[in-house]
Amino acid sequence: METTKTITTIFIVPIFSIGKERLTNNGFVNGFIKDSRRDVQYKDSVYLLFKPEDLDKFKVFLDGEYERTKQIIDDYDYEEGYVVVVYQINSRLLPDIELVKQGKYSQTSTKFQQIFPKIIKINKNGFQKDELSLQYRVFNKTEDLKQFWEDKFDVVFDNDMEVWSGFSEDYETLDLDKIKQHV
Repeated sequence: METTKTITTIFIVPIFSIGKERLTNNGFVNGFIKDSRRDVQYKDSVYLLFKPEDLDKFKVFLDGEYERTKQIIDDYDYEEGYVVVVYQINSRLLPDIELVKQGKYSQTSTKFQQIFPKIIKINKNGFQKDELSLQYRVFNKTEDLKQFWEDKFDVVFDNDMEVWSGFSEDYETLDLDKIKQHV
């Protein structure tokens, strides 16, 4: 299931050190900061939406996550096989998460930025190659990313501008009905 990644998925989910492959292999859909269907929202938390193909395999993954980290504070099921796992954000990262929510990526701390890899391996035409990660490019406002946006939208970046879009609470809120419409 391919959906546009939320800012939560790109800049917050990696702080939980779950690993992209483990997420993908267990039907990860996206990460959110709220769930529109819940009356009570967990403060300083992230809601990870999964649609596992194999529930037994997912249960093994979830049990492993409960053993690996104390950051999981809830998990619950929705219709049609969707599962939500709620992770609590480490309080020492909250100032950086707030900067992400304000769209001030380049102002996040070095300690926060170091959570994300500088180099990632990508597969292109059957070959693996190293490339700068998206997060590194955004944190460091790399020239290639500036050039990409300048070419795409005919804008000119000044030093105060960030090179990634701002955080929209609407878009970062889990709305399962909307998601199911796009599947």
